[in-house]
Amino acid sequence: MYDLTIAAIQSEIIWEDIEANLRLFEDKIDSIVTEVDLIVLPEMFTTGFSMNTCLAEEMEGKTVKWIIEKAKEKSCCILGSVMMKENGKFYNRMLIAKPDGEMVTYDKRHLFTFAGEQNYYSKGEKQVTFELKNWKICPLICYDLRFPVWSRNISEIDLYIYVANWPEIRKKPWNNLLIARAIENVSYVIGVNRVGLDGTNKNYSGNSAVIDYKGDEISQIPESKNHIEILTLSKEKLLGFRTKFPALEDGDGFEIIKE
Repeated sequence: MYDLTIAAIQSEIIWEDIEANLRLFEDKIDSIVTEVDLIVLPEMFTTGFSMNTCLAEEMEGKTVKWIIEKAKEKSCCILGSVMMKENGKFYNRMLIAKPDGEMVTYDKRHLFTFAGEQNYYSKGEKQVTFELKNWKICPLICYDLRFPVWSRNISEIDLYIYVANWPEIRKKPWNNLLIARAIENVSYVIGVNRVGLDGTNKNYSGNSAVIDYKGDEISQIPESKNHIEILTLSKEKLLGFRTKFPALEDGDGFEIIKE
C-alpha cells in the first residue's frame, strides 16, 4: 500500500510580480531536500488574488513551462493556481504538473462574488481528479471550500487539496470547513493558504493544515509564518478506517445541475 509524502508551502506572495514569485517559489522548492511525492503551492501563487487580468498567461507561457520543469527536476507532482487566458476568457486555473511531464488543469468553479471575481474570470464547468501513486486526488480552489456538494465523495477520492488566498478575517470558517470536508468525505484534506499583506491591504494568516479522515489536524503549520510542512499520509490507515466505518456507503444520491 503506497504512502504519499507531501510538502505544503505556506508563503507570502509578492503582489502582481510573476517573475519575483517564480524566483521566490523556486527557492522554496529547491530548499526541500526530503524526497516528496507532491508539493502544494497557494492560490494565484504568481500574482496574489488579483483582478488585473493583463497579467494572465496562456498555457504556452513561462509559468506552465516553469512548473513542468520543476516537477521533472524534483521528480514529484507540483500544483498551485494561477490566472490563465484561453480562447478570450480568463480563468483561476489550478496547474497540476506531474514528474513525467503530464499536465492536468482544474478551473475554479465557485468564483468569489463578494470580491467581484465573476466580473473578470469564467467559472470552471467540471470537477477534476488525478491519480498519483495509486491515490485519487481532487484539487479545488479557495471559495470552492464553502460548497460541499461540489466536493462530495462519490468516486473514492482519497485526498482533497484546497489552495487559497483566504483572508485572516475569515479564518474561522476556513479552519472549520477544512475539518468538515474531511469528516463528511472520510478523506484526507490539505488546505494551503498564503500569508502576509496583498496589494489591497488584506492580511492573510495562512492557517494552512493537513486534516486526516477522522477530522484531526495532523500538521504543525504556524500561523502567519512562511513555512514548509512535510508529512507522509497513509493509504492503508485511510482504507482501514473506511472499512471499520463505511459512512460513504450510506450517502444519498444526487445530481449536480449546472447553470
